[in-house]
Amino acid sequence: MNNQIKLSEQEIVLLLLQQNENGFNYLYDNYSAAIYGVISKVVAEREYADEVLQDVFVKIWKNIKQFDPEKGRLYTWMINLARNTAIDFIRSKGFQNEQKNQSIPEFVNDSEKYATNLKVDHIGMKEVLLQLKQEWRELIELAYFKGYTQQEIAERLDIPIGTVKTRTRNALIELKSLLKDYS
Repeated sequence: MNNQIKLSEQEIVLLLLQQNENGFNYLYDNYSAAIYGVISKVVAEREYADEVLQDVFVKIWKNIKQFDPEKGRLYTWMINLARNTAIDFIRSKGFQNEQKNQSIPEFVNDSEKYATNLKVDHIGMKEVLLQLKQEWRELIELAYFKGYTQQEIAERLDIPIGTVKTRTRNALIELKSLLKDYS
């Protein structure tokens, strides 16, 4: 498909439902960078992130019938699929065992590969997240970009699980409101 052509969400979904490779190529060409950005926040190592990206696009291709436009946008569905696939990957036994066998770099903070700062400018989220209260932003970063569970966040921040749940809910409500201003 010509890169100059702009397809609507409905047109993309229709092409994917028809198992049209041009539709898939269009989807990949136009969305892979944003999806890769989400994956790389959870899976820091490039070779693994590349593997997860491939898995995500295979899942999109095979599971497009599960997408329900009544429940949300295609982009949101794909981003959630990417995030969940990345979290599943880093929690897999194979990945965990492989990580145990890796040596830890002497200067972790000097290595870009192991940096923990949030870099989502390419999809415009950094500006939006900066508008949240610091305590809410921290929860969103831990949960959605680093793959922590609510229990893990409670332990890491030394706050009750109920507080984590309440703050996360409030943060998501505020984030939803802020994102409406950007659409």
